[in-house]
Amino acid sequence: MVVYFAPLEGVTDIIFRKTHREMFSGVTKYFIPFVSPTQHMTFSSREQAAIAPENNAGVPVVCQVLTKEANHFTEMTKILSDKGYTEVNLNLGCPSGTVTAKGKGSGMLREPDRLHAFLSDVYASSALPVSVKTRIGFESPDEWPRLLSVFEQFPISEFIVHPRTRQQFYKGNPHREILSELLMCAPFPVVYNGDLFTKEDCKRFLEEFPGVSAVMLGRGLIANPALSETLTGGENATRERLYAFHNRLFEEYLKTWPKNALVGHMHEIMYYMGACFENAQKARKAIRKSGTIEQYLSAARLLFENHALSDSPGFIPYD
Repeated sequence: MVVYFAPLEGVTDIIFRKTHREMFSGVTKYFIPFVSPTQHMTFSSREQAAIAPENNAGVPVVCQVLTKEANHFTEMTKILSDKGYTEVNLNLGCPSGTVTAKGKGSGMLREPDRLHAFLSDVYASSALPVSVKTRIGFESPDEWPRLLSVFEQFPISEFIVHPRTRQQFYKGNPHREILSELLMCAPFPVVYNGDLFTKEDCKRFLEEFPGVSAVMLGRGLIANPALSETLTGGENATRERLYAFHNRLFEEYLKTWPKNALVGHMHEIMYYMGACFENAQKARKAIRKSGTIEQYLSAARLLFENHALSDSPGFIPYD
């Protein structure tokens, strides 16, 4: 099984990617949360750090780009090529309202003709092979056949599909019924992304759709960082391994993050990892309520030391 690590802004940053790579195996590609190039090719300090080769040494990363301007995209591919990158990913899936209101991300799916013109310019001038990550429509799955007819006209290096519409965000069931036909007709490798949270989820999915070239995992792999290793023939998650990963992350963040921001950041990570534990509602609540580093570490220790892992650890949405 080929596993990609999906980008999740605010979570899968440089420290997270490097720490995961050092402690767990099984991920073939880590996708960097999107970079948005401007007319003058200026970038935030976060974006500059994210794509700096020295910050990704030893980690097989792919930069994801978010823009509606073809010339911005192709200029970005030249910058990335000069930095030693060998591929780039186009984000057509982000459902954020602030993104789609500007016609970016999944907002580009509203106008297939404009999307076609954009892709024509991109594939004519890109300095790198371009993969695409997309949803199947903006408002309705009925938009998918028209969108697919556009995508099929281009030499997409990999086609990563999250089979929800923008309107769904991450709610409801993915429309996996589109996959059978897609796998039969697609002229490019198809990668699947969406609601694969546990080892059992992934195995059932691949039994039904063996033609996918890879699976892209996000929330399930953040919750259980050993999942990629388990799926590729390695060790299963243990409480001790997850706690060691947590502690290493915390130590690395403590070196660079302001203390007043670190606890909130760890809350976000533990929203996912906490789902792996049995009967841990009170412990998860204590973590969420912690306001200082001391309170946070105490609450995290109670979770990791006093609660067993579930039989199939992975992400389970909870309040």
